[in-house]
Amino acid sequence: MSRAIRREGNSVAKSLSIAVAQPRCAAHDVTANAVAHAEAIRAADARVVVFPEMSLTGYELDAAPVSPDDVRLAPIVAACAGTGTLALVGAPVPGPRIGILAVDGDGARVAYGKVHLHGSEAMRFVPGEPAVIEVDGWRLGLAVCRDTGVPEHAAKTAALGIDGYVAGVVHADHEAEVHGERARRVAADHGVWVATAAFAGPTGGGFDRTSGRSGIWSADGQLIAEASAGPDDFARALFLK
Repeated sequence: MSRAIRREGNSVAKSLSIAVAQPRCAAHDVTANAVAHAEAIRAADARVVVFPEMSLTGYELDAAPVSPDDVRLAPIVAACAGTGTLALVGAPVPGPRIGILAVDGDGARVAYGKVHLHGSEAMRFVPGEPAVIEVDGWRLGLAVCRDTGVPEHAAKTAALGIDGYVAGVVHADHEAEVHGERARRVAADHGVWVATAAFAGPTGGGFDRTSGRSGIWSADGQLIAEASAGPDDFARALFLK
């Protein structure tokens, strides 16, 4: 099993185990989806598990925001407590924003809001700001879907000082190559590792067929690990320094 080398004293971990997961998703059913997320966390057995855009509700733009203290998150908190995982969960969050909830064994917090909204998203949500989360001395820049296609977003995030760039996305099945192309660009431009969790299975917004194929790319742009196109799969690798 891949495990991160944890920080000792003031030193920084030399590796960080990352997984990108694509759990099954029932529209608007946060309770059921939280259980599926917990199952994915236990199966992935990684220090950080990244989930797709709005993975907790599905890409349902009318979904109610999920507060960090929502009791329905309890299965995810318990799974993180049992595995030592930080889960980066896609959900609508207060603001309202299309956000990322950072969940660990102590609870949840809003870590990020999507910056580059498009289409009907901009009618329902407000944009966030570039953000970084630190795990065992690794600084991970956060992104959601369209953010990854805007070079300025990666540039502004990299300016905050990052070792990796992690994103949750929803892409149609014919766009399966898109997140790889974007990951390689980010790696080439900024010399950082990239992890992209892509939705698998049907969801809202006209995404009857999604791409899956979540992946992890090295800082030189090489694909290190990739999931299948189907739901309930994941890929795992080590970020290395």
